[in-house]
Amino acid sequence: MTKRIQHIHTQTRTPAGIQERQDALVREEPLEIRIAHGSGERRRHFSVAVTMRTPGEDEDLAMGFLFTEGIVMDHSQVLAFKWLAENTILVEIVPHIPVDEERLKRHLFTSSSCGVCGKAALENVQTVNCYYPSANFPVVTPEIVYGLPETLRQAQKTFDTTGGLHAAGLFTAEGRLSILREDVGRHNAVDKVIGAALRNACPLPFRDQMILVSGRAGFELVQKAAMAGIPVLAAVGAPSSLALELAVESGMTLIGFLRGEQFNIYTGGERIRSA
Repeated sequence: MTKRIQHIHTQTRTPAGIQERQDALVREEPLEIRIAHGSGERRRHFSVAVTMRTPGEDEDLAMGFLFTEGIVMDHSQVLAFKWLAENTILVEIVPHIPVDEERLKRHLFTSSSCGVCGKAALENVQTVNCYYPSANFPVVTPEIVYGLPETLRQAQKTFDTTGGLHAAGLFTAEGRLSILREDVGRHNAVDKVIGAALRNACPLPFRDQMILVSGRAGFELVQKAAMAGIPVLAAVGAPSSLALELAVESGMTLIGFLRGEQFNIYTGGERIRSA
């Protein structure tokens, strides 16, 4: 946890005056994700993305990113993770996997706030979907959905110290938290969750799972969930119009404004019903 946190001196100002104290900030550092692809003399390194992230679980992040961007299809296509420098990770891909370098050039930079930026063309935004959820499955009760944010919040250890991290959690239909990841970027947290599931050899697709994000539900979060076949995405905040369009197209259930015993169902309401 110490790698994720930077302790600093700060001043707190109140009507009573100034108080000197120590504070904890979440670290934000760039991570360059490179891949090695091809075979024999034609094998080469290629930089896929530079993402601003919270250090920790970087192998999960790289795995999840490569999967949700359609570069690899599962964990068996990754041979190894190698550190070339402190913030540069190389993912060795099996030789026979084709890589379209021109398509990947759109990943000039991914920020912690908005995800992938600098895309070359709008039509390249939507990654080819790998899996589609099963219709009307799973069925989740409203009571289980109500409890997801508190379960996620109780498991956020770094947030307790810094108050500056997003979280994503993979849940069973019964509301059990399977995997939690925290990051300064909500899209990174989702990639880390999916990457961790893949590296733990969880069988694809994740059609019996739900994912909760501690913020708004943007297009890229829905896209990443859809790539893994996750049928239900819930967010504490609002979805975007493009996120809703993709959720409808992918057959997903999209939930927003999940707070207390209340939430909005934007699409896929057939999965949310009382026992």
